[in-house]
Amino acid sequence: MEPLKNGLNLLPNLNGIVHHLNSISENEDWCNVDPSRAFVGNVKRLVVKLKELNTQGYEVILVTSGAVGLGRQRLRYRRLANSSFSDLQNPQNELDGKACAAVGQSCLMALYDTMFSQLDVTSSQLLVNDGFFRDAGFRKQLSDTVSSLLDLRVIPIFNENDAVSTRKAPYEDSSGIFWDNDSLAGLLALELKADLLVLLSDVEGLYNGPPSDPNSRLIHTYIKEKHQGEITFGDKSRLGRGGMTAKVNAAVCAAYAGIPVVITSGFATNNIMRVLQGERIGTVFHKDAHLWINIKEVSAHEMAVAARDGSRQLQVLSSEERKKILLAMADALEKNTSTITLENKADVADAETAGYEKSLISRLTLKPEKISGLVKSVRMLADMEEPVGQILKRTELADNLILEKISSPLGVLLVIFESRPDALVQIAALAIRSGNGLLLKGGKEARRSNAVLHKVITSVMPDTVGDRIIGLITSREEIPDLLKLDGVIDLVIPRGSNKLVSQIKESTKIPVLGHADGICHVYLDKAANIDMAKQIVRDAKTDYPAACNAMETLLVHKDLSSNSGLDELIIELQREGVQLFGGPRASSLLKIPESSSFHHEYSSLACTIEIVEDVFAAIDHINQHGRHDFCIIFILIMDSISIIFSKISYFPCGFCSAHTECIVTEDSEVAETFLRQVDSAAVFHNASTRFCDGARFGLGAEVGISTSRIHARGPVGVEGLLTNKWY
Repeated sequence: MEPLKNGLNLLPNLNGIVHHLNSISENEDWCNVDPSRAFVGNVKRLVVKLKELNTQGYEVILVTSGAVGLGRQRLRYRRLANSSFSDLQNPQNELDGKACAAVGQSCLMALYDTMFSQLDVTSSQLLVNDGFFRDAGFRKQLSDTVSSLLDLRVIPIFNENDAVSTRKAPYEDSSGIFWDNDSLAGLLALELKADLLVLLSDVEGLYNGPPSDPNSRLIHTYIKEKHQGEITFGDKSRLGRGGMTAKVNAAVCAAYAGIPVVITSGFATNNIMRVLQGERIGTVFHKDAHLWINIKEVSAHEMAVAARDGSRQLQVLSSEERKKILLAMADALEKNTSTITLENKADVADAETAGYEKSLISRLTLKPEKISGLVKSVRMLADMEEPVGQILKRTELADNLILEKISSPLGVLLVIFESRPDALVQIAALAIRSGNGLLLKGGKEARRSNAVLHKVITSVMPDTVGDRIIGLITSREEIPDLLKLDGVIDLVIPRGSNKLVSQIKESTKIPVLGHADGICHVYLDKAANIDMAKQIVRDAKTDYPAACNAMETLLVHKDLSSNSGLDELIIELQREGVQLFGGPRASSLLKIPESSSFHHEYSSLACTIEIVEDVFAAIDHINQHGRHDFCIIFILIMDSISIIFSKISYFPCGFCSAHTECIVTEDSEVAETFLRQVDSAAVFHNASTRFCDGARFGLGAEVGISTSRIHARGPVGVEGLLTNKWY
C-alpha cells in the first residue's frame, strides 16, 4: 500500500473495498437522552451515507451498538406506564442488561430495516458472541455468508449478542477474542479481509490529551512507538462501552495485522466519504506509519504558538526597529520582483489550464506594477505614526492615581484568503506594524506565489523576532485544527466567498472579522448630473469588476427612465462590454434578461439594473437586498421509527453584504437622507464604490473589509488590529 496525497496514507477509492463502521449509537444512560434526537438522528445520518457507498459499488459491513440502550428505554417506559403511585415512591431496581439487550435488539433492527428500506437498500442481521470465533467451521461459514450478502448488494449489520453473552462488566475477556463492538469490528476486518476499517466516534479522532482540554491536539497519524506512552485518555466516552481507549486498542490490533484504520467523528455527516476521497481527517493507523516522512511536519498548534511568541518579541522592539523591518520588507519585495512574477505566472498558467473563471485569474495575477504598488504601501505603513502604545485616554482618579487607556496588539491573527497573493503582503505588513503574530492560509491556486512572497518577507525578520512570527499554512486540512485554537489565536479574518466566511463562522469559537458578499449599489437620483453619473458608474463597474467593492446593482430613479439620461448610460455600459440584467421593472422597460436574484455578486462585467420610485425606495432596496434576512432550518422530530411532524422555522442567519453603497445626486438633502439611512459599512455621495479601499482611505493597506458591527467596520487597517489595555 502506497501513501497517498496530503499524508493521509489511505487506500485509493476503488470498488470492492469492505468497510466496517462502528456506529456511535450506544448510550449507557438513556434516562437523560431523548432517543429521537440522539440515537435516531445518528442512525439516520449513517444510513444515508451507507446508501451512497452501496450505490457507488462499495462493499459495506456495519458493526453497530445500541440494543441495550433502546431496550432499556423501552422497558423503563413500560415499567413507568404500569406502575402505581406507591410504586413510584420506592426506589426502582435497575433493569437487567441482558433483558434490555433482548428487547432492544428487535427495536434496533426494525429501525435499521425501516430506514434502509426507505432508501431502497436491503440490510441483514448477524448476531455473534466471542466464543463462536473459536470454531474454525463457524468462521468459514461466516465468511461465506457475508460474501453471499455482499454479492447481492445487501448490507450486513453485525452486533454482539449481549442477551446471551457469558461475560460481565467490565466487559473484558481473558480469551482476547473481542470485548466490545470496537474490537468486534477489528476482528471482523481481519476475518473478512477488509481493505479499510472506519471507527466512528463522538470526537474528531485521537487527541494527545482529553479533547475538552484546549491544549490537546488532534493526532493525524498514530505512530505506536511515539504516541503509545504520551497519550492521556480522558473520561470514558458517553457513547459506547469502551470509549476512545477501546477504539485505539482495536485500531492498533487491526492496523498492525495489515488493515488500515481511521478513527473519525460520526457527527460530521460526510466524514466517511471524505476518508475515501483521501482527505486528511481523523486519525490514521497503519503498520508502516513510522516510515512515512511527513509525520514530523509542524502542527497547527506549534505554528500558532510560534506566532504568539514572535508577537511578544515584536512588541518589545521600539517603533524605529519595527519601522526598519517594514522598510527591509519593501526593499526585499522590490529586489525580488522578477522572481515573484515568474512564480506567479506559473500559478496563472495552471489556473487558466484548469479553467478557472476570469475574475479569479484577474485577482490571482501579480504584474510588476502591482508589486510596485505593494512596495509603496509597505513604505507608507512604515512612515505612519506608531500605533502601539498610544495613550487613548488619561484620567487622574485621585492624587497620584493615574489611569491610562493604551493601544495594544490583539495577539495572533489567522487570515484565510482566496486567489489574491497581494493580500499576503498587505496583511503581513499590517501585522508587523501592529505588533501581531500572523498565520496565513491562501488558496491552492496561488500556491507558488504565496510561497515565494512568504519566503521573501520572512527572510528580513530579525533573529530577536524569528521568521515564524508569520506562518504559512499550505494544507487546507490544517484549518479545522487552527479554528479550535481559541486559546492561542485571537482573531480570524476570512477574505473570500460567502461560502468560505459562513463555513468559518460555523466552525470556530474564535471571533471572526470579515464580510461575505460584496453586493454594492449605485443609486442615480432624479437630480443626478448625468455626465458625472456616467463616470461614476463606469468606474464602479469596469475599473476592476472582480473586486468586492465593484458595483453589482444600479438603481435608477423612475424619472430618469423617461428621458434620454438612462439610455445614454446603458449605451456607455454596453460599449464597455457590460452584460445587463434587469429587475422586474427594468427588464420590461429596457428589454433585457431578468435577473434571477438581487443578491448576486457577479465579480465580472455584468450587473443588475432596477427602476425605483425615489430615494426611499432605493434605501429600502439596498437595506433589504444588501443582506440575507433569513435562512430556513428544517426541524424533524421523530420517535424511534417514524417522523411525527416537520416544521419550518426562520432565523436571522447573520451573513450579510452591507458593503459599499453610493448615491449620485446634486440634491444635498436627498444625499443626506441616503447617507444616514443606508445601513452599510461605507456610504458615498458622488463617489465610486471603488473608493472603499484601505489604500484610498490612507490606511496604507487593508487586512480586509469588515461588514460586522463589532470591533471594526469597513476597510480594516492597523487600528482594526489593535485592542487596548489599562495602565
